[in-house]
Amino acid sequence: MEDELFEDLKAELSVTDENFNEAILLSKITGALREIRLARKYPSYYTESQIESDMESYYSNARNLALYDYNLVGAEGQESHGENGTSRSYTDRNKNFVGIIPLARN
Repeated sequence: MEDELFEDLKAELSVTDENFNEAILLSKITGALREIRLARKYPSYYTESQIESDMESYYSNARNLALYDYNLVGAEGQESHGENGTSRSYTDRNKNFVGIIPLARN
């Protein structure tokens, strides 16, 4: 799934972002997939194959999370930004986790 996400987002971002950076994008995709795995809390008896199959259901979440994080590179931690009459605000990052239900308890 990582390769598919990378190719899809690379195609989109290389057209819209003149400063597109493949290494940063790959880092954000890897991080998004790890966070989703943690959020799912897979039981110890799940095989890697079962986890990979289940993760396919969260392609959109992973895509949106990686894109969100990529677009905030350089603006991490900002709560607001204004410049020349333009102000920016961002949606809550946690909205990218909607629909991800843990499988097990801690």
